[in-house]
Order: sequence, then C-alpha cells, then structure tokens
Amino acid sequence: MDNPVAPLVAAAAGGDGSAWNALVDRFAALVWSIPRDFGLSAADAADVSQTTWLRLAENLTRIREPERVGAWLATTARNESLRSLRRARRQTPVDPASTSFARDSGRPVDSELLEAERDAALWRAFESLSSPCKVLLRALMADPTPSYAEVSTMLGMPVGSIGPSRNRCLDRLRRRSEFARPQPPSARPAERRAVG
Repeated sequence: MDNPVAPLVAAAAGGDGSAWNALVDRFAALVWSIPRDFGLSAADAADVSQTTWLRLAENLTRIREPERVGAWLATTARNESLRSLRRARRQTPVDPASTSFARDSGRPVDSELLEAERDAALWRAFESLSSPCKVLLRALMADPTPSYAEVSTMLGMPVGSIGPSRNRCLDRLRRRSEFARPQPPSARPAERRAVG
C-alpha cells in the first residue's frame, strides 16, 4: 500500500495538512456512503460527513488503533446518521388535516410493519458482523460504487481479497438475518412449549 494509514493519522495529529488531506481523500467516499445508505438527503449526508470529519479532528490524538481509522470513521458516521434520523423524526411537523387513514389499494394492512420488522432484523444482523465486514460492505455500497482498486486504497486490503471477503461477509449476513428474522405468530407457541 502506498500510504499506510497509521503514519497519516500521526502526521495529521501533528498538524500536517497534507496528511489530513490524504486521509480525507482516502475515506471521503466511505464516510459519504453511510448517511446515504441510511436514506438521508444529500444535505443531511453532507452534515453527517462534516460532523464525522470534525469528530476525527477532535480525536486524532486519542485514537487507540490509528491503522483502523477507517472503521472508526464508519462507526462515527453511522452514529451521526442515527442521531440525524432521530432529530428529523422529532422535528417533522404533521398537518392533521392532511392525514389520511385510507388504506393503500392492493397492499396488505400489515405490509409496512412486516417490512419494518424485516429491515430491523437485517440491521441487527448487520450490526452483529465483525467491524471489518461492516466497513467493507459499507464501502462497497457507496454511491457511486467504488472500484476494487479504490476500496483497496481506502481499506488497505489487497484487491484480490476484496471479492472473497465480500462473499464471506454477505454469507454471514444472510445466515444471521435468517436467524434474526421475526418468526410468524404460528411458530411462537411451539417455541414456547419446547422451551418450557
């Protein structure tokens, strides 16, 4: 790898502007992709990205594993994205006159609830993955999708190991999301009987 990450973090912490710019160039796509994956608008994603970089600037001298600064940035961007979503929910005004209780045509009443449960199970499974898997999958979900060469530079992984690592991470996610998926109500009493 051309620029090992740990020396860049140390140099940036010492005030080296070119090292800071190298960190931003290396991880900007990753940091930007995370709020967009959460469905935030471009403006909100820009706010999350800016806050994430600010947090890094504030904590450069305290990062315990500077070689894993990519994972640190991904976690910070995720937390800032969740904070932004919570803030938006609290601040969204609702006009009672515009609220309609009419049922969508053709959609089952519980379809939104089932989708929300499925999404929650998938995110729980994603959060249970190892940090390297989460960082890799988030990097590969960036918009626009980065090339393997770009991911290799961002994460310090050999290009040849990205595809196999991605497949292993997706297999783990698939298994964990199937295990975490809410069971239909008919399966729950049998489960209780078997335990009790």
